[in-house]
Amino acid sequence: MTSLTFATSVPALFKGLVRIGPVSYVVTASDLHPVNSGNLMSKYADDTYLVIPASNANTCTAEVEHIEAWSNANNLQLNRVKSLEIVFERPRSNRKQTFPPPAVPGICRVEHVKVTISRKFSVSSHVDELLVKCSQSLFALRTLRQHGLPPDTLHAVFQAVVINELIYASPAWYGFTSAADRGRLDSLLRRSARLGYRVLSLRHLTVYVKQPMNSSSLK
Repeated sequence: MTSLTFATSVPALFKGLVRIGPVSYVVTASDLHPVNSGNLMSKYADDTYLVIPASNANTCTAEVEHIEAWSNANNLQLNRVKSLEIVFERPRSNRKQTFPPPAVPGICRVEHVKVTISRKFSVSSHVDELLVKCSQSLFALRTLRQHGLPPDTLHAVFQAVVINELIYASPAWYGFTSAADRGRLDSLLRRSARLGYRVLSLRHLTVYVKQPMNSSSLK
């Protein structure tokens, strides 16, 4: 099979009609584990991520049923409407695969900690979202400059808002960018330099991604 993993997100467990908080959920879910060997379960705040390799694809339904049984035993309720499944595949594979019926609704891309990735490990959608947010920030910077904000302060605001937005969680997603994605990101930086919001020497996002954040990177 060219499928790599099944990843099921189970983001909403309710106690009665009141959702329990992240801290309470972490304590309560400490005894929640996969029932099949080779499957992995990751918990972040009040979200649970179930990762199933292709060799265990037929265990997905059993795992979700186990989570639902665990939630019932702990006076919780699994919200199947917000539980989603994504099947990751090799990016360059064109082979049509037959997968088991999804245990929960299937999706083509998933967002986790503000990073969006598709089933074929593309982050183009994430880059689209970044460019929209950063373009809005550039408009705000233009407004600040029109109101008399000095260049040094503009550079500091650009670094704090735009650059920090671009490099947020970049070690997790930048390696999946295509040449076209990187070109669009670098184009934003070049446009920012022409507008006077950043120094001309740093024209590629790779410079920001690879270098540690220190006082020199803020100049």
